[in-house]
Amino acid sequence: MTTTTAPGAVRTARTEQTRAAIVAAAHDAFVTRGYRATSLRDIAAAAGISHPGLLRHFATKDQLLAAVVDLFERDNETELLERMAAEDPGHLAYSELARHNETVPGYLALFAALTGEASTPRHPAHEIMRDRYARLRELSADAIDEAITQDTVAADRDPGGEAVRIAAAWDGLQLLAQYLPERVDIAQTLETYEESLALPVGWRGADDPPPATTAAPVPPMPSFATADAAPSGYRVGRERRALIVDGATALFAEEGYGDTSLRDIAERVGVSKSTLLHHFASKEDLLSAVLSHRDRQIESRADYVPADRTVEELRGLPRGATVNAATAPGLIEVYAVLSCEAVPADHPAHAYFAERFRGVVDHFAALFRAAQEDGDLPSHRDPEFEALWLTALWDGLQYQWLYDRSSVDVAAQLSAHLDDVLPR
Repeated sequence: MTTTTAPGAVRTARTEQTRAAIVAAAHDAFVTRGYRATSLRDIAAAAGISHPGLLRHFATKDQLLAAVVDLFERDNETELLERMAAEDPGHLAYSELARHNETVPGYLALFAALTGEASTPRHPAHEIMRDRYARLRELSADAIDEAITQDTVAADRDPGGEAVRIAAAWDGLQLLAQYLPERVDIAQTLETYEESLALPVGWRGADDPPPATTAAPVPPMPSFATADAAPSGYRVGRERRALIVDGATALFAEEGYGDTSLRDIAERVGVSKSTLLHHFASKEDLLSAVLSHRDRQIESRADYVPADRTVEELRGLPRGATVNAATAPGLIEVYAVLSCEAVPADHPAHAYFAERFRGVVDHFAALFRAAQEDGDLPSHRDPEFEALWLTALWDGLQYQWLYDRSSVDVAAQLSAHLDDVLPR
């Protein structure tokens, strides 16, 4: 007896195969070139179909991005749930999932880039990523609560707070790994943190000596800002240059560097493109000016007073987060977007961010080493690990804040973490 497949079923199967091929091509293109720099024509060519043929399946690039992200996230959440169910009761599976993610081609690069790029409300994946954070926090808080019940996490840990901080640090680690691969092992770092949750908040060994009466010198804060290259010409010229930098900062935060043209910036500022080029010879020069301007603004905080003891310097870091959120949210936005957009090694800002992340981690490590010498950082804490985790946590919290400003308090979460690491 001969059986035949209904024509409708064949068409459906072909449609699904074509859509899968398009999503796979889009995934590869988004990873290697970034979402903003990839066109639908690029994806159609990679998938081996015509541009009109692609549009029959995905009318916009936004829809295609949503399909790529949704596929990743559904697989990820299923993997996390299955691992938690398969392990011993109370076992936290973050490090296992991180190891799984490392085996998925392109996952880390795509999400490291997308986390910051989608933080602007106008980005097509903004709602997707915001909902992702909400789901991850809920899932993680439940897992930590269960671990407390099973006595694998200390009873005084706050499940909700730990869930926020783990998700934030995890995102930050994924970004850091793109810039400092020789220093960041995401899975191992998460595993170390998971193990630390078994200890009570602010735990210090009984054999640890008390803090020293005389403290070592506080390591100085490094400067990442370069001198303003603005010429010392007429006041009008200096003001126009500053106006261009402000306009570029706003547009880079809203649209990303790759999607913003010099003409877009000139129109935003209200000058001609030739006038803009008089002050900045290229878009790369303007990008450099934007990054330097951000660094100078951050480093010129009037409220900053150097501490007399390193532990107080560390405990004072959240004050900077409070000031930045209240007075310069645009600087946070442009940093989040550009630091993630610049993940590809050929991006003009990649070297800047690699050097900046290296400098921040080195500075925090110096602070934690000095605090340990003073007896303020418990002996079981590793200064290098704490520096890496704090850098990742701070960046990740800023991303979460950009997605949900009413629910995420960056300074409060940083303070909670530092109170654990540096018991009073």
